[in-house]
Amino acid sequence: MYSTLLITVLLTAVVLVLGAYVVAKLIGPRSYNRVKGEAYECGIPSRGSSWLPVSVGFYLFAILFLMFDIETVFLYPWAVVVKQFGPMALVSIGFFLLVLVFGLAYAWRKGALEWE
Repeated sequence: MYSTLLITVLLTAVVLVLGAYVVAKLIGPRSYNRVKGEAYECGIPSRGSSWLPVSVGFYLFAILFLMFDIETVFLYPWAVVVKQFGPMALVSIGFFLLVLVFGLAYAWRKGALEWE
């Protein structure tokens, strides 16, 4: 029973997506020119290749941001239910924060937070 329902849902999804694509191609406007194909960068025409080497620091900074951003996602539900779980919840979140502080100290010591 579930397999036929799953197949029906998947087929319906595929048909709807393909149908929308075909309808858009049939009735959509078609005007192609060189200017439309260029990337828009605040009105400044692009020069040179777009394949420039990007510093690893950007990626490292983004990963650190995500790490500490997700920390807040875990802290909010804990703060809501901390009274129900008692001292064990306090110990567990303390350990969680300690690991994050050690991670921050490590990144700081390695110079990951320095912008060059």
